[in-house]
This record gives sequence, structure tokens and C-alpha cells, in this order.
Amino acid sequence: MKRVSCIDIGTNTALLLIADLVPESGSIIPVCHRQTIVRLGKNVDAEKVIDRDAQLRLISCLKEYRQLSDEHGCRCIIAAGTSALRDAANRTEVIRAVKEETGIAIRCISGEEEAKLTFFGAVAGMSRIPEPFSVIDIGGGSTEISMGSLEGITESVSLDIGSVRLTERFFTMLPPPESEFEQAEAEISNMLTKRILPFFASREQVFGVAGTVTTIAQVSQGMNHFDALKVHNYPLSYVEVHELLEQLRKKTNEEIIALGIPEGRSDVITMGTLILHQFMRLLGIGEIRVSIQGLRFGLAQEELIRLQQKI
Repeated sequence: MKRVSCIDIGTNTALLLIADLVPESGSIIPVCHRQTIVRLGKNVDAEKVIDRDAQLRLISCLKEYRQLSDEHGCRCIIAAGTSALRDAANRTEVIRAVKEETGIAIRCISGEEEAKLTFFGAVAGMSRIPEPFSVIDIGGGSTEISMGSLEGITESVSLDIGSVRLTERFFTMLPPPESEFEQAEAEISNMLTKRILPFFASREQVFGVAGTVTTIAQVSQGMNHFDALKVHNYPLSYVEVHELLEQLRKKTNEEIIALGIPEGRSDVITMGTLILHQFMRLLGIGEIRVSIQGLRFGLAQEELIRLQQKI
């Protein structure tokens, strides 16, 4: 058995999974979860750099994650950076500063690699998964959609439509004026329409991961606080997504927070919900299955496979 720490450094959130990997049984046993809203991608869409404040927020978060990993006796820390780091011209400097301050080496992964790791991470440990299935990962900077089976991925796309990126690009206030909402809706539909045709084949079996989807599942169940047991594997219907979007598009940031959505996500959840809504509407998806797993579970599974190959 090997205890590892896996960190997903996204555009909005940094997620930590500490887990025990058991090569003999192929098991990933979660020990500790943490999530911190860092907003690393603030203004990256427009300026193409990670600013000093965002870098300091990331370093502070990873110092905490390093301490937690050490306290839990982790033998290694695996960290992956996604859309914000991919887009930032100064990513090399940010990665170097993080390594110097925390000792954590961040690997900046491509959209294609992110989609692959998230695809397998989303269903890690699940049984009786119908095939083919798809996984949608709505992040702060990008959205990844992948389709395939446990044997491998047959289709995968990474699109530059994320909740933070498009909120900064289209919304000047909350609630957004009708014209801004319609412009965002048109852009999302345009981007999706060009790339999602192959995914009609798996529209009956779709898993949704990451903060936007899990938050929607939380609010749809009327919960003011996140409950992993009630959110994981929740069947989220198109009707629920549509009804929530109609609420959110008329609410201020303060009113959104009152629904139980944390600050740091409250200002981008309207856009994230719009992305999910258009994905489900365009493919005619009646229901998706929510998974609290994702990229960090994919990183853990990748390490587990390495261990199995050594046996």
C-alpha cells in the first residue's frame, strides 16, 4: 500500500485528495479531501498572465496542502495544473515560485491529458458502468468532454468555455443584463455545436464532475451545505438544471450566496450552469450522474497503474 497526495490546480479551485493505493486489489481508498477557492485564473483570459495576488493565494493553499500531506504520511505529492496555467505566459515563473516556496512540483497538463485523467477518475471504483459513457468536466477556464469505455477513450474535446473565463468575458454585473446573457448563451452554443456531434452516441450515460456540477446538485437538493454522500452519484435532471438557471439569471451575488453557494463560486455559478444547460439541451440529455471524483482521482489511478506494473 502507498499513501499519496493528488492535487488538481484549476482555474478557480485547488482540490486535494489523500488516498491509499492498493496495487493488489486495484483500490483507491480516500483518506482526506480538501478544496480551496484560489481563483488562479482571475483575468487570465484577458491578460494572459497569472497576477501576483493569485500566485500568492496558490502558494498559501499549497503550503497548507503540503502540511496536510506530511501529517498524513504521504510518500509523494502529485500536482497537475490545468487551463489557467496552460494559458498563462508566465506559467514557468509561477511553477518555479511554487516549487521554491512549497517543494511541490506542478505538472502543467494539456487539455487532452486533462480530459483523459478526468474521464477515468470520474468512474474510478464504480461498478456496472454502462458503455459507452461520457464525462463532462466544466472548469473555470475550460470544459472537457470525453466518451468511451473502461478500455479507453474514443472521443475527446477540450473547449475554452469555462465559468470564470466566460463570466469575465461577458458579464459586467449580477444579475446579468439580458443582452449579456444572450451573448454568452450564443457563444456557448456555437462552441458546443461545432464539436459535440459524436457524443450523441453516449447521451444516455453521462457523468458530470467538478465544482459547477457538484454545486448544482447540492442546490437542487435544497442543501445549504455540501454533503459528499448526497451529491455523489446524484441523478441531476435537465429540468432541475433549467429551473436553477432561470433562478440564477435573475439573482444578485448576495442572493446566490444565500442559496448556500460559497463566495468564490457564487459569482461564476450562473455561467457554469448555463454551460451545463446548453450541453444537456443540445444533446437532448435528460439526466446526468454527478461524480465528486475527477482529475485528482485520475492522477491517483495513474500512480496506481505504475505501482501495479512494478509488481
